[in-house]
Amino acid sequence: MLERIRGGLVVSCQALEDEPLHSPYIMSRMAAAAERGGAAGIRANSREDILAIRGATALPVVGIVKRDYPGSEVFITATRRELEELLTTGCEMIALDATDRPRPGGETLEALVAYCRRRSPGVQLMADVSSLEEAAEAERLGFDCVSATLYGYTPATRGRHLYDDDFGFLRRLVAQCGIPVVAEGNVLTPDMYRRCLAAGAHAVVVGGAITRPQLIVERFLQA
Repeated sequence: MLERIRGGLVVSCQALEDEPLHSPYIMSRMAAAAERGGAAGIRANSREDILAIRGATALPVVGIVKRDYPGSEVFITATRRELEELLTTGCEMIALDATDRPRPGGETLEALVAYCRRRSPGVQLMADVSSLEEAAEAERLGFDCVSATLYGYTPATRGRHLYDDDFGFLRRLVAQCGIPVVAEGNVLTPDMYRRCLAAGAHAVVVGGAITRPQLIVERFLQA
């Protein structure tokens, strides 16, 4: 999958249960529209949505399952349960929260990576990180790529944005990592997409600016 998305745009087609577009069918049509527009891949949440998307497009999919667990802030592919669900979809890549926060049930990131490698060696793994230290650990654990997804969404980074300091965090990730770095999180405009690629990103994931109309409307009104 990494070769297929190199230098391209991955469109995140997600709608949570409390959002107006929550529906596997609607997400599949979003993905089909993204494919028609020239997207290189799709990032999608939940087994149901991914299966619907795979029936509607030929694009490779980064799969996640978002699920809240009491006592843990980790909710992107947090446990073995989510991995098992994703492995039934045939998605080409699975993204996991790779922050250093405690996982539900005491599971460890290292154990989840090892489990996935045993169960399905052909599936690539993306590490959603918020810091350079987490990226280094993800590389040590054998992830295929890292993504800046959670920068700004952890207690240590809250209030920060990927575009701060001309994408300074992204540039530091690219300089440090020996594996591909994907830009994701608050990429709001075509110019930001271009700047992420210029900063050395292997690919760029854009979600809210394309597929979450309620957020798009809010940005217009705030302006």
